[in-house]
Amino acid sequence: MLVVNRLDLYDWRNFERGTIDLGSDLTILHGRNATGKTNVIEALQTLTAGTSFRHPRPIQQVREGASSARIDAHMEGDGRVIDVCCKVADGRRTFERNGKRCQAADLPETLMSVLFTPDDLSIVKRGASLRRDELDDFGRQANRGYGRLLAAYSRAVDQRNRLLKEDYPDLSLLSAWDASVALGGASLLLARARLFRRLRGHIREVYGRIADGEDLDCRYVSSLDPDQDFADASRAEVRDLFLQRLEERRGDELRRQQTLVGPQRDDVLFTVGGRDARDFASQGQQRTIVLAWKMAEVELSTEILGTRPLLLLDDVMSELDETRRAAMTDFVRDKIQTVITTANLGYFPQELLEGAEVVPIGKNH
Repeated sequence: MLVVNRLDLYDWRNFERGTIDLGSDLTILHGRNATGKTNVIEALQTLTAGTSFRHPRPIQQVREGASSARIDAHMEGDGRVIDVCCKVADGRRTFERNGKRCQAADLPETLMSVLFTPDDLSIVKRGASLRRDELDDFGRQANRGYGRLLAAYSRAVDQRNRLLKEDYPDLSLLSAWDASVALGGASLLLARARLFRRLRGHIREVYGRIADGEDLDCRYVSSLDPDQDFADASRAEVRDLFLQRLEERRGDELRRQQTLVGPQRDDVLFTVGGRDARDFASQGQQRTIVLAWKMAEVELSTEILGTRPLLLLDDVMSELDETRRAAMTDFVRDKIQTVITTANLGYFPQELLEGAEVVPIGKNH
């Protein structure tokens, strides 16, 4: 199993210089709030996922008063030794793997990561865009081609929306964009639907284990046809249906000046006992769904890459009740490298702490 052994930070966020040695199983970053624990999590995510959940501008990752920043991760396992680096300078981020330039999208091919933050706990009850983003963020790591599909489709929709916002849109040009959007949207929809089908079984199994057999169901809901499972459809079939829907909604789109159907309007629906979890599930049930989703990503990424991902948990233990904390600690015992931040070691059983690498984060770092 490939693991991160060491993380070095140079002028990264609040760190002037810092070296953090990570355990091969569990590492707990312990310290008061605002000491930089989340900055370490962000560095680890950047070097594995190639992106940051904070979506910062490069200058925001450079320590105040410094002109540049750098983070390095040393990884070992499966007979491999890999060094990954991110440099931030002149308003740009550049990446290297074993001393050779690479793209951010290349990094998950080395080691994927799954991130869990307190904000994620509201994924079920908040807007559909959060659920789409969760699926897309995982998809980009799981398959580089997924990221290309998403980027190309987003550009096509943006161009089409700009045309719709014109006072007198050229309808022949709009038809040309219909064809581009429908083809790209069909490819993205199929990728999403097939990815979620693979996640679904893991989510349901983990949820049932945590919730003592309670029944959870979940499905990908397309704006093209909410009742259709597109995972087995062909791209031509989806493209043709997409074009049909665009034609049907042409008048509405011209009035509202935006594209009203497509993957940018899709959702993921969860039901507990047959009832919509957004409206009827308790807060505890909703949080268990999110916990199961994150654990499912760990399981599926293992299937895809053949190695366990890096699990990053940023201060989530303080947001979970005792039952869900126990479920999480049981999960991280299962041979997966995990980095957890906390201001309170009391959330962890003593036997777990004894086998963990506990790293104080504060002024010395």
